[in-house]
Amino acid sequence: MAVGGVGDERELLGSTLAFLREAVLRKVDGLSEEQARWTPEGGLLPLVGIVDHLAHVEWRWIDGAFQGEEVSRSEEEFLATDVSLADAVARYRERGRLTDEVVRSVSSLNVHGQGEWGGHRDLRWILIHLIQETARHAGHADATRELLDGTKGT
Repeated sequence: MAVGGVGDERELLGSTLAFLREAVLRKVDGLSEEQARWTPEGGLLPLVGIVDHLAHVEWRWIDGAFQGEEVSRSEEEFLATDVSLADAVARYRERGRLTDEVVRSVSSLNVHGQGEWGGHRDLRWILIHLIQETARHAGHADATRELLDGTKGT
C-alpha cells in the first residue's frame, strides 16, 4: 500500500497503518536486546513487547475477528520473553504484509468479519481499530525510547 495518504479510503487507511507500523519499528532501530527489554521503573512496556504485541493484535483482528480463524491472547506477548528483538521485528513486518494482503483481497471495506467477536464489525472498523491500537502503542514506544536513551522524534 502506498504511503502518503492518497487514493481511495482503503489506500488511506492502509497507508496510515503502514506509517504507524514504521514509526514503532523506528523506535527499536539500533537497540541491543537488553535495551529493547528495558522498562522504566514502575512503568511502560518494553519496546520488544510493544512490537510483539502489535503483531499479535493484527493477527487476532485480521485472522481471528475478520477471517474467523481461532486465535488466542496472552499477557506474555507484552513481555516477549520467548522472542528476540530481530524475530519480533521480522514477525511484525510479515504480519503487516499479511494484513495488507487481506485488505487488498476483499471487494469492499463493508465486508463483515466472520469471527465470533468480529462478525458485527466490518473491515473498515477493524482497520480503524488497528490504527488506534498502533498509534497508542507508538506513543508508548516514543516515551519508552526517550526515557531509555533520550532519542526523540519519529
